[in-house]
Parts: sequence; structure tokens; C-alpha cells
Amino acid sequence: MEINDLISSEEVVASLRVTSKKQALQELARRAAEISGEHERAVFDVLMERERLGTTGVGNGIAIPHGKLASLERLHGLFARLEQPVEFQAIDDQPVDLIFLLLAPESAGADHLKALARVSRLLRDKSVCKKLRGTDTPDGLFAILTESMETRAA
Repeated sequence: MEINDLISSEEVVASLRVTSKKQALQELARRAAEISGEHERAVFDVLMERERLGTTGVGNGIAIPHGKLASLERLHGLFARLEQPVEFQAIDDQPVDLIFLLLAPESAGADHLKALARVSRLLRDKSVCKKLRGTDTPDGLFAILTESMETRAA
């Protein structure tokens, strides 16, 4: 599974203006609802339910909120670079400015875990994150997200 199996350039937000974790998740839920055909409230609720289990702020300014919805037919992703970092209760207590949201069907099982692992591996690369933070167009961000996996796999 590659990053471009999860997102397209239309599912990349170059400069999301939010002031809190909740607002970030609300805005991402709204956008994810548009791309997935799900109800915005259902997406937001599943993301908040996952956050109650433990933060998806994985450190180094990165969060990977995720959840499963029974009515989804395939995995959906959405990447956002925040205009300003927000407090996210991340494991390193640092604010978050890069968010990769994943939604999966209830039946996804291993595919959901593979997608999470792929995104996590990508965003653990400090050089990739530096490039993402220095790019301000959706197409540029999409190119970094997808090209880095091809380069790393080669």
C-alpha cells in the first residue's frame, strides 16, 4: 500500500487555519466527510472516540488521527499542514502542525494497520517533515508525500 492509494492531491490541505485540537479535528472531519461520502458528525465522533483512548499526536509535531466507520467501502486519507501549530496532547508535549487523517472500513483489519504503519514510517523521516513544513501548495505537499515513499522503496 502506497501513500497515493490513500490520498490524491485534492485530499491535501496546504494551510489549515485552526486554533485547537478540537477545531482541527472538526475541520478535518468536515473535509473527510466530503471525500468519503460519510456524515461529518460520524467522522468527528469516531475521531474523538479514538482520541479518548489516547492521543494520536505521535510527537515531532505530527498527529495521525484515525478511525473506522462501518459504511466505508475503502480507506480514505487526508493530509493537512496547519498554518500554526496547535496543542494536541502529543506524547512529547509538543504542538502539532502536520496531520495525516485515516478513515477505514470496519472490515479493513490488516489494511488499516498497514496504512497506519506506512504513514507513520513516512512522517518519522525528519527530512520529509522538513520539506512538508517548507512547502505551501497542495500539489507540492502531495509530491513530497508520494515521492518520498517511492524513493525510500527503491
